[in-house]
Amino acid sequence: MLNTFMKTLIGAFALALVAPVAATEHEASATAEHYKIDTRGAHAFVQFRIPHLGFSWLYGRFNDFEGAFTFDPAEPRNSSVEVTIRTASIDSNHERRDNHLRGEDFLDTDTHPEAHFRSTSFEPTADGAFLMRGELTLLGRTRAIEIEVEQVGAGEDPWGGYRRGFHGRTSFSLSDFGIDYDLGPESRVVEILLDVEGIRQD
Repeated sequence: MLNTFMKTLIGAFALALVAPVAATEHEASATAEHYKIDTRGAHAFVQFRIPHLGFSWLYGRFNDFEGAFTFDPAEPRNSSVEVTIRTASIDSNHERRDNHLRGEDFLDTDTHPEAHFRSTSFEPTADGAFLMRGELTLLGRTRAIEIEVEQVGAGEDPWGGYRRGFHGRTSFSLSDFGIDYDLGPESRVVEILLDVEGIRQD
């Protein structure tokens, strides 16, 4: 009888400790907004640039990708992003070069048709600015990267929806993902430029 009473008392005490935490987590998640990246309307871009022999910049983009993000205005640390890129959609405005980029020297798109990014943290650094950390999987290798993020704007659109947009920038060495094709010492780091507009999913 005493054992049963003690077990009940301990269980009630433990529940009392856990309940406020669970309630707080629920309240925080209730403020999160869920968005689908508007690739259908071509209001999102994954672009890159890399030095060409140290003389100029070579620009390109990926035309086929999709993703979604969650943004919590009350607690931005609860925000998250996930994006998938079809690597064969690379486009540098030069067919011969693009075919080379799709080949084994670079993206090897037949073997690795997709690249994937998933955020692991989202930290405010200033008003409207954030540092997003995450994992990028490319060519079968997963590496941690950091993306500097700036919120561009948010509000209702003319079609009755609600949109939120961000700009992001990061860079990494090609060798981090096993790309060792010799482009010269000036062309070993690629810069990624991201512009993302999402439509809120009510």
